[in-house]
Amino acid sequence: MGETAGGNDKHQTMLTDLRIKNFAIIGELQIIFGDGLTVLTGETGAGKSIILGALGLVQGDRASPDLIRTDEDEAIVEAVFDIAERPSIRQKLRDMGFEAGNDLVLKRIVSRSEKNRVFINGSAATLGMLTALSESLIDICGQREHQVFLNPDNHIDILDDFGLLLAQRSEYAEVYGAYQVLQEQRRELQARAKNRSERLDHLTFQLREIDQAALREGEEEALQEEKKILSNIAKLETHTAAAFDDLYGREKSVLTLLRSVQTEIKAVNDIDDRFSTPSQDLDALYYQLEEIAFALRDYRQTLVSDPQRLAAVEDRLEILQKLKRKYGQTVGDILVQRETIADELKDLSLLSEDMEALDARISASLQELEKKARLLSEARQEAARRMEQAIGEELKTLKMVAAAFQVKFAWHAEKGLALGPKGWDQVEFYLSTNIGEILKPMARIASGGELSRIILAMRRIMLQTDPVATMIFDEVDSGVGGATAEVIGEKLRDLAARHQIFCITHLPQIACFGDHHFRISKAVADGRTHVRLTVLSEDERIDEIAHMMGGGSFTEIAKKYAGEYRRVLGQKTEQQA
Repeated sequence: MGETAGGNDKHQTMLTDLRIKNFAIIGELQIIFGDGLTVLTGETGAGKSIILGALGLVQGDRASPDLIRTDEDEAIVEAVFDIAERPSIRQKLRDMGFEAGNDLVLKRIVSRSEKNRVFINGSAATLGMLTALSESLIDICGQREHQVFLNPDNHIDILDDFGLLLAQRSEYAEVYGAYQVLQEQRRELQARAKNRSERLDHLTFQLREIDQAALREGEEEALQEEKKILSNIAKLETHTAAAFDDLYGREKSVLTLLRSVQTEIKAVNDIDDRFSTPSQDLDALYYQLEEIAFALRDYRQTLVSDPQRLAAVEDRLEILQKLKRKYGQTVGDILVQRETIADELKDLSLLSEDMEALDARISASLQELEKKARLLSEARQEAARRMEQAIGEELKTLKMVAAAFQVKFAWHAEKGLALGPKGWDQVEFYLSTNIGEILKPMARIASGGELSRIILAMRRIMLQTDPVATMIFDEVDSGVGGATAEVIGEKLRDLAARHQIFCITHLPQIACFGDHHFRISKAVADGRTHVRLTVLSEDERIDEIAHMMGGGSFTEIAKKYAGEYRRVLGQKTEQQA
């Protein structure tokens, strides 16, 4: 555990506390940070990259079970930020539904079960929320970020960011999006117009075919019922005749037998009134059966064999089946499809009018788009001149007096303006590091040491407008040394006047400029390796810097020199203040 006391003045946002548990080879570590410039030193492999990896989790980097310490179930990283002077971040928190005080606590839990969790101010959150917040809090500038600057695809974004043109570009992008929608609509109309005549004929035929059928809801069901009857006339006649005869027509029909039953029961009642059956019940039953018999007689008279009608019904049903195969499973579906066909016919008939109206809208949209693209391009060119001047001045102070930096634009006006989502500009950074050498793309010209200085120069000018208050520089001293390293240290110290700066360094010339100094080391305890982070006192700092000057070995001469250098540096700092 290490601690350092910060000054009274606070940056707008500051990383104050970092807690790490069971992450890589870290068992448990808490680091309390202050403002200004904090340097972290240690031998190669001491664990500096692990600290960066933990901070990367807070930024929303991918989490893997491999990050968890051996024999542990989960790893925890928690970062605390002072946001007392950042109302915009507090408002963002409230918009996300979180409490918003003076402190912001971001927490990641990585589990071997891969049920990873995110917490913001103690409440469960999503990874997207964490990323959205952290991008305004902390920025890690390492080898990966170097590649961002070297990739020409990113140069226009860097230029727009420097020139404060992102809002203007967003306005352009909105118009560009609307223009693209209109173009897509035109392509759709053109595709439809290509086969318009053929399509019109096809749709007209379909509409006529459906309309000629004169479809009616419920017609098919009625026809099916009628077909069933016409197809079974003979059976119906047989069954109704048999039923009528059984009820009424035969000598010993049901009704005849029922009359006999009535007579016999009446004779019983005349002799013995103890057996009492209401005569009206038998009378009612008789008349009911008689009505059924007469109804059967009347129904039979209606049964007429009609082969022509049967054929007509079958023909009509065949027409309906044909339409169903083409347009829908039911008559209702066919009628719905008919309306769809009619609507498309109407649209096709108005296609030429629509195309003319759309072309007029596209022309107006293009004029507006070109206007915004021109204004954006002019603003970029002005920003490019300022960037060239600012980076040129920075490179000179970084001992690259022969270096020349240029923002090159490419246009295709001779072939028609090539409008894209970011305008009509193509931007790439060019560099020359030696007198007499032509400017070449930056990615092809910069050596390792030159690259570190170029990136630092870019970072310095970008940080003038960057809202991120906490910056971490890793490998900023790659490939440099001597007087150049001292200049880099001065630049970092200057940045620390406006931002909270962390620098992982192997150079004593840079380490000397820190307001706070942590040493990262490994130790073995209880058979396990641990990362140890120690805040250094002034005397311990001098020893550490002397150790760095000696290339890993400590000498009294190096200690004396380190102490004197710290004293002189302190005097210089006071004079500049």
